[in-house]
Amino acid sequence: MRIHALALALAATALATAAQAEPASYAIDPTHTFATFEIGHFGASVNRGRFEKKEGFVLYDKVARTGKVDITFHIDSINTGTPPFDEHLRSAEIFDAAQFPTARFVGEQFKFKGDKLVSVSGSMTIKGKTRPATFKAHQFTCYDSPMLKAEVCGGDFETTIDRTAFGVDYGLDFGFPKKVRIVAQIEAVKQ
Repeated sequence: MRIHALALALAATALATAAQAEPASYAIDPTHTFATFEIGHFGASVNRGRFEKKEGFVLYDKVARTGKVDITFHIDSINTGTPPFDEHLRSAEIFDAAQFPTARFVGEQFKFKGDKLVSVSGSMTIKGKTRPATFKAHQFTCYDSPMLKAEVCGGDFETTIDRTAFGVDYGLDFGFPKKVRIVAQIEAVKQ
């Protein structure tokens, strides 16, 4: 009788643990998710811009410390605060938004140090070219949103890419750098 009760208790614990190990699905909150880029401008200043239109999802398993991030940014929504510059960025000379309307990051390798998420690695696609990318996590947490009445997970992430690896070569002969810093703030709401 005791062995049977012990076996049932172990089975219940195993089922509870398995249920907790299921990844939860989170939808990107577009009001708290942005990707900004920074590129040097003749060594005198830094040009910055961001993408206003985006969508995506996060799958996150807190117990297994695994997940997937899939975020798409629309090139035609680029906003630097200077409309003529935005049009030039959308043009075939730079991002070619007519032919390549989106940029996308898919990350499936979550790296932790203790309980702290330190990076998410995966692939970035810009202008139809897909290359490896790793975003370092500067902060990451999950919390119960009092306004949304749902769990929200999010953080600030950063990477630096070589834009020429994606075919974005404009301005190299003028001295514009190859390196572009991307800073992403991401929040996603549990579904």
